[in-house]
Amino acid sequence: MKPLKELVRTNVWELAPYSSARNEYSGHEAHVFLDANENPYNNPLNRYPDPLQRDVKRELAKVKQVPEDNIFLGNGSDEAIDLVYRIFCNPKVDNVVAIEPTYGMYKVCADINDVEYRPVLLDEHYQMSAEKMLKACDKHTKMIWLCSPNNPTGNNLYQEEIEKILKGFDGIVIIDEAYSDFSSAEVFRQRLEEFPNMIVFNTMSKAWGCAAIRMGMAFASKEIIGLFNKVKYPYNINLLTQTQAMEALANRIDVERWVNLLLQERGKMMQAFLDLPFCEMVYPSDANFFLAKVSDAQVIYDYLVEKGIIVRNRTKVQLCLNCLRITIGTKNENMELLAALRQYV
Repeated sequence: MKPLKELVRTNVWELAPYSSARNEYSGHEAHVFLDANENPYNNPLNRYPDPLQRDVKRELAKVKQVPEDNIFLGNGSDEAIDLVYRIFCNPKVDNVVAIEPTYGMYKVCADINDVEYRPVLLDEHYQMSAEKMLKACDKHTKMIWLCSPNNPTGNNLYQEEIEKILKGFDGIVIIDEAYSDFSSAEVFRQRLEEFPNMIVFNTMSKAWGCAAIRMGMAFASKEIIGLFNKVKYPYNINLLTQTQAMEALANRIDVERWVNLLLQERGKMMQAFLDLPFCEMVYPSDANFFLAKVSDAQVIYDYLVEKGIIVRNRTKVQLCLNCLRITIGTKNENMELLAALRQYV
């Protein structure tokens, strides 16, 4: 890995971050707060939240087995995606390399930040070649984007190929593990010391059933986490989100039960799809969804919309012609989908 200073934008490295009122007295007990121009009434919503979300990180560290200092919390993973561009990439100069197809926000944030985005197609099994990914890089490539399990394909990328990239690339490698709670594969967030050029994403939106609170996570070296905290908005995670996250983390047994139920339903749904006469292929999945190739994705999608059932039509995504992405719902929701599809002519 190049020295971190060489990878970070010069203006960001030299940036004097905003000093919030809640940070300045850190390490001291206080009970009278007359520093932040807050209204003294309507407690607790009148006070600014902890800008570093210390209580949430403390509990999250136990669950994810990552030290608190190696955790950044964002307004969804999308905030962290945007921040890495702002930290590392000079607009109109630097570029990033990514697998294709994958989560669309990597490219959207590249476009917003005016950074060249270089997609590298997966193979027919939706696997990547580390060699091809590295060949797409040049001296201006700051980051490589990987998603495993991948979206929309649902499968884990081969870990040995991921390791080749981590060892062969001297910039930043981002591995989005948003769906890793549904997979039995080893998670890379527990190998931060081994790969200091790695940033790993995770989220409360999937297995934790908390998409509405918008809380994403980034795991990285303390130095990289320090850069995230330097660039982020002062109070990026509101008190309501932090409170709900703490409640969710206190009820981990529910999450384990949900994941087990979803995995059972995933197996049943994938098998049921294979029996549908218009289904041509069901791809392997390590996530809470699967990709199915059908005879005419748009027609079937429109048919389901008329029935009030919404799936994701991915036919316009590269390598996903006539593919529908099916999220695993409750048993009743899954049965309603199957009942509608069995009536489709």
